[in-house]
Amino acid sequence: MPHPKVTPLAASLPATVPFVGPETQERDRGAPFRARLGANESAFGPSPKAIAAMQKAASEVWMYGDAQSHDLRAALAPHHGVGMENILIGEGIDGLLGLLVRLYIAPGDVAVTSDGAYPTFNYHVAGFGGQLHKVPYNGDHEDPEALVAKAHETGAKLVYIANPDNPMGSWHQGDVISRMIATLPADCLLLLDEAYIDLAPDGTAADIPIETPNVIRLRTFSKAHGMAGARIGYAIGAADVIAGFHKVRNHFGLSRISQAGALAAFQHTAWLDHVRAEIATARAEIGRIARDNGLMPLPSATNFVTIDCGQDGDFARRVLAELVARGIFVRMPFVAPQDRCIRVSCGTPDQIAAFAKVLPEALQAVHHGSV
Repeated sequence: MPHPKVTPLAASLPATVPFVGPETQERDRGAPFRARLGANESAFGPSPKAIAAMQKAASEVWMYGDAQSHDLRAALAPHHGVGMENILIGEGIDGLLGLLVRLYIAPGDVAVTSDGAYPTFNYHVAGFGGQLHKVPYNGDHEDPEALVAKAHETGAKLVYIANPDNPMGSWHQGDVISRMIATLPADCLLLLDEAYIDLAPDGTAADIPIETPNVIRLRTFSKAHGMAGARIGYAIGAADVIAGFHKVRNHFGLSRISQAGALAAFQHTAWLDHVRAEIATARAEIGRIARDNGLMPLPSATNFVTIDCGQDGDFARRVLAELVARGIFVRMPFVAPQDRCIRVSCGTPDQIAAFAKVLPEALQAVHHGSV
């Protein structure tokens, strides 16, 4: 029977998602995870003030959210030393990436990223018919010089980099990013993903004049602020770059609940300091557990620790499978040689204790050849 057909581009795409969520994995395994340490969420939760603000806003949920996100932008702008016209609130960094790719990538246009970097950008580029070019990591860091060189070589319209990086947890000093911006082609826009910047050492955030035309910074309330389920983030950039979002964005895509929670979370700086301390403690404990089991934790500026399993990707995948089978949800990098690692999110003491108990069992099972 005849039926409506999707576009040739859509028909050519695989029906996939960049990540298989823990809920899907729990349904597949028929049991909940004992420790949810794979999605880089904040197990320490949002600010109590954010929870109270969201509870209050729930009674007003019959109304659409403010299409301009005025109150949140009014709070963020002076913090960043910019005008409200330099900030756009969106449905998390993933949603903002989709809008940016829609704005700048037509079928056949080129975008550049690192092979093994955060894959949602790649997903959007494919979805709009772009050509994706990749460069390898330099050690366990994204390589800004290689990204710039590839942009010049290919005539790229967009370049993506995360600082700090996901999935490795590594980072560059801000002056490295500033030099990268200065050497990009003038007609190429850098998408600077700073999802983990609140957890990074001083000096990681680049000093970028707000009217720099070829960079846009992306930040989120999902990580340090513990609001991953609220789907709210923001972009910082030159006024004309920000204005472009208004051509394509979902103007009522952000709920009143999310906006109220984000505003309260942003204003509760003491809670952010508390979470930073908890994450530092968890990072140190994950590192100790890894070393006690003969593995090597990598330095991290994020809320997760990437652990080098010391062999190849097949070995690391078996370790991950054994952890998952024992109820510990973790993830790993997708691309060699970074896929020699597993990645463990910072969790509560109980969650980290569960990981500590299971890791030696998983390693023993791998060494004895079980799956």
